[in-house]
Amino acid sequence: MNAIEVKNLTKVYRLYEKPVHRLKESLSLRKRKYHREHFALCGLNLTVKKGECLGIMGRNGAGKSTLLKLVTGVLSPTEGEISVNGRISALLELGAGFNEDYTGIENIYLNGTIMGFSREEMDARVEDILAFADIGDYAYQPVRMYSSGMFVRLAFAVAISVEPDILIVDEALAVGDIMFQVKCYRKFRELREKGKTILFVTHALDTILKYCDRAVVMDGGKIVGEGTPAEMVDLYKQVLVGLAPDDDALPDRSGQQRACDVAATARREDAPKETLDYGTKQATIESAGVYAGDGTRTDTVTAGEAFTVRMRVRFCEDMAEPVFAFTIKDVKGYEITGTNTMFEGLSTGAYRKGDVAEVAFTQRLNLTGGGYVISLGCVGFEGDAFKAYHRLYDCLPLQVVNPKQGVGVVHPMSEIGVCRKDGREGS
Repeated sequence: MNAIEVKNLTKVYRLYEKPVHRLKESLSLRKRKYHREHFALCGLNLTVKKGECLGIMGRNGAGKSTLLKLVTGVLSPTEGEISVNGRISALLELGAGFNEDYTGIENIYLNGTIMGFSREEMDARVEDILAFADIGDYAYQPVRMYSSGMFVRLAFAVAISVEPDILIVDEALAVGDIMFQVKCYRKFRELREKGKTILFVTHALDTILKYCDRAVVMDGGKIVGEGTPAEMVDLYKQVLVGLAPDDDALPDRSGQQRACDVAATARREDAPKETLDYGTKQATIESAGVYAGDGTRTDTVTAGEAFTVRMRVRFCEDMAEPVFAFTIKDVKGYEITGTNTMFEGLSTGAYRKGDVAEVAFTQRLNLTGGGYVISLGCVGFEGDAFKAYHRLYDCLPLQVVNPKQGVGVVHPMSEIGVCRKDGREGS
């Protein structure tokens, strides 16, 4: 059963250059238009299954918040249909649904009334709401006196108190402190275990990977991709640099660039099929590998021992100060660690068309045993514009052997001391 179904959803806003143009248009006998139309959403289709946790990513202006407001009924669509099965509770932009002149307590009851609860039903919930929000005596003060953190504490506590079938959250948790965020995500897990549906917008990619069953990427009012969280996080990174797979704005390939592409492909025949390969190809990563301390190529390293990640980069254009990078991810797609030449304060110099750079990252990592993947990149800046020349995500497998067991992905290398005392001492 589906919790939410969206079909051919379109939302058009009328934009006026000056406020007076709105009045002129309404009074025009010739029906003259003083506005231009902005399509916030364009024929969007989306299905969210019951009990699913769906994450939505996209650049600012992609249409994410508009979609959530349409689903919750805050806005009406220009065209299309929305079907919702179950009680919705939503936490949209900060302070939405709150009267800033009311106290926190009064706003709790106000929101309960808006959601269709009687005063007696809210009486039974108010203590739990206050305990979760943990804002102390501020609950009896007008909310205009609240910090953004207190605002979101109270709003989230109210949103989850009504036992919704569908919880919708729009980035608001980003303003909460770390301990409150931990409490909120623990609540997310509880709701998922109860079979509730969660739909939320966030720019925190690790949150998408950790909590979502599925994710979608939006751009220009449309869904440009949907799939597993790991796949969509990688797609979102492409969208951020203007290199989504269907992007028509990519530069044409010169003969030298095409030659670089062919050479790079030939040298990466042993790369995993799951490798994501994209970029402007102004430079290309021709080959890469993991090497043990004795210089032999390998895909298995021992925790705590030095190993080197090497890549060979060919330049298809003249450029200065390219940035070389590598990251290590676990099998779920979490970025565990990584670095680049810019972070390390290393000047990489200038390159001419046809030049080659041999890059080596050597390190010792105290990871817990298991499988990981390595991603590589060559990026740079042209003026203030960031350019992804070539990125290879998940291109090298890495198996870590650690004789000690541990929790998580980083082994603490702890030295533990235990002092036993006789319980009869002093008797």
